[in-house]
Amino acid sequence: MKRLLLLLLLTFLPLFSEPLSITQLQINGVIGPASSSYLKEGIQEALRLDSKMILIKLDTPGGLSTSMREMIQEITNSPIPVVVYVFPKGAHAASAGTYLLYAAHVAAMAPGTNLGAATPVNLMPMQKDLNGSAASTLEKKALNDAVAYIKSLAQMNERNVSWAQEAVAEAKSLSAEDALKYGVIDFIAEDTGELLSKIDGKTLNVLGKKRVLKSKDAVVHRYEADWKTKFLSTITNPNIAYIFLLIAVYGIFFELMNPGGVIPGVIGIISGVVSLYALNMIPFNYAGLLLIILGISFMIAEVFVSGFGILGIGGVLSFAFGSVLLFDANTLGSSVSIPLIVAFTLVSLAFFIILVRVFLRSRSAKVVSGAEEMIGAIAEVVEYNEKGCRVLCHGEIWNCTCREKLQVGERVQVSELLGLVLRVKPIKE
Repeated sequence: MKRLLLLLLLTFLPLFSEPLSITQLQINGVIGPASSSYLKEGIQEALRLDSKMILIKLDTPGGLSTSMREMIQEITNSPIPVVVYVFPKGAHAASAGTYLLYAAHVAAMAPGTNLGAATPVNLMPMQKDLNGSAASTLEKKALNDAVAYIKSLAQMNERNVSWAQEAVAEAKSLSAEDALKYGVIDFIAEDTGELLSKIDGKTLNVLGKKRVLKSKDAVVHRYEADWKTKFLSTITNPNIAYIFLLIAVYGIFFELMNPGGVIPGVIGIISGVVSLYALNMIPFNYAGLLLIILGISFMIAEVFVSGFGILGIGGVLSFAFGSVLLFDANTLGSSVSIPLIVAFTLVSLAFFIILVRVFLRSRSAKVVSGAEEMIGAIAEVVEYNEKGCRVLCHGEIWNCTCREKLQVGERVQVSELLGLVLRVKPIKE
């Protein structure tokens, strides 16, 4: 009887137990501060849900070394097994993505994906020093550090060490099939379902403890980034940071040209703060930023200085070159898109041409107010006697002098302004 009850208990107990939980994260694009923050929050969410595994779907061209190391620390110190899956087909895990694959407890890729090219970008190309060596001492230190780092990750997770060193030292890449063949990754899977089925029952070493994955019938919970992380990810995009920077420059410029406008100044200051925050989070080229500011300054100076177009053309060229140099695509994984640079350069050039035309037109226009406008004005004599002469000009009574004798009602023309006295002359019919 007891055996029958035990058999029934073992048979029906799974029906009342909760299914295992897996937390899924999605990391696309450049690795940066937003990616690091998202991963950290995702691991905390997995702990809260008591997830048995964290699945990271990865598609990245690389990114910042500092953010990559922060993410690797989160993965290697996670009490929950972390699976990094390069997905979908056509995705890649280049540069920093290769390190993340080596750091994961389980590394997997979809068919048609690739990884590699993990050489630190500031080492390429290498310039020979005075002694003829291939790289400077600083570059050698950085390269050796990167090689040792990925080697330690490979040894920790028992993956191909020699190819990991080649990926850093020689910037080699591998397809998914070759990566599995050479022991760089653990699995190739068409989709998430196939991956969870393949890794089910795999034994892992997590923080010194043996863990057996049970993922076949697990429930996957997708973790979405909060608004702060999404905002950080947006403004640290090189294209968005570039746009905010230009809005700041033009907004402040318009406010200086039209004091009291308020709106351009407010928009410019807010955009400036956002762009400075973004530039503080991601590395940029100071020479590129200086060239952009100089370019805009030259275009503005052309309006006020007769440079025969030289300042304007130089400003446009400086603006374009500065935009190209502002962010390094090798460091960030992407830079400001060329079409965006061309569009802003043409807009700046058009703005400069329109501003010059308006300025030249205003210089040649007739004066319509002020003391200069009085010269040549027509007036009418309203009083002429021994005490003096007074005329009506523009609805005002002015004292005047004249070398000739005038009569009341006679029309005269202003020839000179002497303080508050007009010198007039008769209009000869």
